[in-house]
Amino acid sequence: MEPIVSQDAAAKPVPAAAIAGADAADTILPLELLELELSLEGFSGGEPGFCEAVRDAASAVRGDFLFDLPAAGLIPDCRRLAVIRIPEGDGTMRTLFAALDEDGVEIRLLQPDDETEHLLQFADAFVDLLRRLPAKPKEAA
Repeated sequence: MEPIVSQDAAAKPVPAAAIAGADAADTILPLELLELELSLEGFSGGEPGFCEAVRDAASAVRGDFLFDLPAAGLIPDCRRLAVIRIPEGDGTMRTLFAALDEDGVEIRLLQPDDETEHLLQFADAFVDLLRRLPAKPKEAA
């Protein structure tokens, strides 16, 4: 999986939590993606703080935290995996994976690719299910 960087940023060092799996046609790093990257760069919470850090970072860019799961065997050097969606400039949502490394000290963002296509399909099915659920009545909230 390759880091996601714009052509302008290609010569500059990529932050430690590099976003991986970029589409070659995606030449501009959206502001939301950069904000998300920077929000996760200083993570030092270990496995217990992983979900909260990813949830807070996604919220900061008006995105959604969908779910997290153990990642052993799904992605190399990854202990936990969170699935998030962030807004794109055209009003659509982009699905990304936040991966906690085996040591529990770094979160890297991954864009879905051929290796993670099954996880993307699961996330899409999860979102579809959420959309089909009836709205919760206000008095039950």
